[in-house]
Amino acid sequence: MMEQLLDRFGEGPVLFVLALGVGMLFGAAAQHSRFCLRSATIEFATRAWGSSLSIWVIAFSAAVLGVQSMIAFGVLDVSQARQLAATGSLSGAIIGGALFGAGMILARGCASRLLVLSATGNLRAVITGLVLTLTAQASLRGGLAPVREALGALWTVPGGDGRNLLTAFDISPTAMAIVSGATLLCALWFAQAKGTAISRIFAAVLVGVAVALGWMGTYAVATASFDVVAVSSVTFTGPSADTLMGLVNERSLPLGFGSGLVPGVFLGAMGMAMLTGDARIQRFEPDMPMERYLLGGVLMGFGSMLAGGCAVGAGMSGGSVFAVTAWVALLFMWIGAAATQLVLLRMPRSTAVA
Repeated sequence: MMEQLLDRFGEGPVLFVLALGVGMLFGAAAQHSRFCLRSATIEFATRAWGSSLSIWVIAFSAAVLGVQSMIAFGVLDVSQARQLAATGSLSGAIIGGALFGAGMILARGCASRLLVLSATGNLRAVITGLVLTLTAQASLRGGLAPVREALGALWTVPGGDGRNLLTAFDISPTAMAIVSGATLLCALWFAQAKGTAISRIFAAVLVGVAVALGWMGTYAVATASFDVVAVSSVTFTGPSADTLMGLVNERSLPLGFGSGLVPGVFLGAMGMAMLTGDARIQRFEPDMPMERYLLGGVLMGFGSMLAGGCAVGAGMSGGSVFAVTAWVALLFMWIGAAATQLVLLRMPRSTAVA
């Protein structure tokens, strides 16, 4: 069936529609579940473990369970994915992850959360997301690229089996699927014990399912196509930058997975917000200092390009395939976010982030 679709429509349109569907599922589920790494790290840092932390763990463990189960059953192969096959940067993961985590606290959301909030009418998220995207583009191909390249070259790791944590520790996909399944059950119990609505819990599971479907869908296209197609999943910083630059510089946007993902998430989140009555215009207020949001956007834009992805691209998608750089980046996102939150809590109320 996939071969017939590719013969009739070509790789670009098929990937675009695939990403549109995956993005709409992710956007709707992320909006309803309030999936947010920033909120989870704040609960962790302040030892106030609650719904936000459990929602994140549910989504992450569901993504790992889905991906590793498909690998175990032989229907998915991620060995050629960029996160595993290409040379990675541990220094980039450490520095970039910490910067991203700090920026996430200042901007009140990571890249994916800002996109979801933008779809609900949050103008703070729109402005901050644009700053993040422009900084990411400057870090990838513009004036900040030399700095990113120099920091990334400090400590590199070659692609291949050495970049796969499961291979390095001789852990089978089946074993990891079992572990992630048990973790998911514990997180489900914890969320329910904290009084989290069943609909939010189910939506959190769907966030992880969307990540797994992204891997499965792009792999199916790559397997059936005669052309080289990148096996990938949900990520935001790179596709957002490419989409923005394409709209600015080109008369038409090339169709592909990245160009379909961003509008898909936006439409999914907007539809869910309108359905649940959460759509409303939100502006900068006197107790919400704009400079903090802008600084956060800059830190996340540069940090994500240095770390090899955002909280979802590196943390969820890269983490679900156990790329060592993704796990290091995710760890330092947590460290950077927790440290920044603790610093802000010790600042005078007038200067702290609203």
